[in-house]
Amino acid sequence: MKVIESAIRFPVTTAVCVILIVMFGVIAIARIPVQLTPNVEEPGITVQTVWPGASPQEIEREIIDEQEEQLKSLEGLKKMQSSSSGSQGSITLTFDVGTDLDAALLKVSNRLDQVPSYPSDVQKPVLLSVSNDGTSGAIAWFVLTPTENDGFEGDISTLFELADDIIKPAFERVSGVAGSNIFGGRDREMQVIVDPAELAARQVTYRELAAAIDGENNNYSAGDFDEGKRRYVVRTVGEYETPQDIENIVIAVRNGVPVYLRDVGHARLGYQKDTAKVFMKEGQVMAMNVIKETRANVLGVMEQIQEVAADISEHQLADRGLTLIQVYDETEYITSAISLVRQSLLIGGLLAIMVLLLYLRSATSTLVIGVAIPISVIGAFLMMSWFGRTLNVISLAGMAFAVGMVVDNSIVVLENIYRHRQMGKSRSQAAYDGGREVWGAVLASTLTTIAVFVPVVFIQEEVGQLFGDIAIAISCAVALSLLVSVTVIPSLSAKILGG
Repeated sequence: MKVIESAIRFPVTTAVCVILIVMFGVIAIARIPVQLTPNVEEPGITVQTVWPGASPQEIEREIIDEQEEQLKSLEGLKKMQSSSSGSQGSITLTFDVGTDLDAALLKVSNRLDQVPSYPSDVQKPVLLSVSNDGTSGAIAWFVLTPTENDGFEGDISTLFELADDIIKPAFERVSGVAGSNIFGGRDREMQVIVDPAELAARQVTYRELAAAIDGENNNYSAGDFDEGKRRYVVRTVGEYETPQDIENIVIAVRNGVPVYLRDVGHARLGYQKDTAKVFMKEGQVMAMNVIKETRANVLGVMEQIQEVAADISEHQLADRGLTLIQVYDETEYITSAISLVRQSLLIGGLLAIMVLLLYLRSATSTLVIGVAIPISVIGAFLMMSWFGRTLNVISLAGMAFAVGMVVDNSIVVLENIYRHRQMGKSRSQAAYDGGREVWGAVLASTLTTIAVFVPVVFIQEEVGQLFGDIAIAISCAVALSLLVSVTVIPSLSAKILGG
């Protein structure tokens, strides 16, 4: 067989190929994204509809039921869930694995256009394409809290603008971060407080008041005109800039007398009502999370996030008597779990070598077979990087399983080479004859092993996505062990195998 003959005749070339495989495998290990488990994705679309001031019952009756009637017959729809709350309703559509989300978004949009009617003040539905996977949760949580020595005086929930303008954009600029959310904060809003008695005395309704406030908050273009060599653009500026601008608007005219807003109430710049509060043992705080992108390296992303948080605390928050504290770090559990599997992988390899040494009773023979373990396992990481897989507990478990399987082919080849060596043949001739005789049997054995695991990769459902990594890891490692058994083993045997 030409492959075996070439490996024996050119041992330096064989050694260089092995070194390249190991080198690129080590580089791949450093570059493969790290996460706890493989991505298990279900394509989905969320429809969000806002109706300000509506109750959950009204949202369900007037909006959700009408939308569900149109969406229930979508092609490829697997599951539909809806929820209704105050002023907002949402429908989550889950499609079969492999569904084209772009095409599904277009179909959902067309179906929503067929809804007969919405109440007058309902906002247009918003479509969000989501991927329901097991890694979409927050990988880190931070809390914004006053420092112990220089405490912040005031309501921490009023610092929403600070978190939204400084902290959140800094987190989202980190490579691999999909988004960040703020909890426990209140945004600024313009508030209009009116006296119902004054409104009744002037015969002004709340609807008229709301229409006047909304209608006056606009800029209008009045065209343009030429004056000599110049052209002037005329527009009427009506957008509110101060609370006094709102108080000076005319909300109605009664008996020829204008009724100003200041006659029935006043305006002020305040904060929204609390929808949620976050507390620690020290008191009320504001919380922020960080959500990573799919297939992002969790360890690398977390390292950058922690650097950003430390920089913000030192340069942006210290002068304000505030600090940013991390209260949850997903990488701690991921690092612990992966370290445990790596330890099992190392122990398994050492036990395999010890068993070989015990039964072969030859350090040289054990060395010849033992090289198959690191070459096959490290090379498998390179293959996984090519297939776009991640480094997780499942893939490492596959490597641990493969440790005991990658030596099988090498043992068969080495035993046959040793048999020819005992017949009095030279090392090179024994290596060639021994490898040539059994390469067909070794190939058949390897293909049967691969045939057991490879079909798992083609399963598109959750099971295939979850266990696809273990199938690829074992298949690649076993396939590389076949290549090692017909190249490296004969080449090494021709050089160091004893009589």
